[in-house]
Amino acid sequence: MRYRRADTPGATYFFTLNAADRSGQLLTEHIDALRDSFRIVRRSRPFVLDAICVLPGHLHLLTTLPREDADFATRIMLIKQGVSRRIPQGERSQG
Repeated sequence: MRYRRADTPGATYFFTLNAADRSGQLLTEHIDALRDSFRIVRRSRPFVLDAICVLPGHLHLLTTLPREDADFATRIMLIKQGVSRRIPQGERSQG
């Protein structure tokens, strides 16, 4: 199956990001790691954080990219990597 992805520069996108164990408390227990990851990614790949709702096992994100940019995939990947690298080893971070 081939999925289509939106690739409109400057668009606003909605995402849901899940921890591997949605019943856990990973995101709320490591909220500082999540904040840091967003901050670091926004410095190198700017975007507007329109809204975010952080729940223990997942988050909802509404973000707008710069006018000439449609690369949301790299930003999401970098945010997830940043959080994963900051949590203690042995905790499952993502599936």
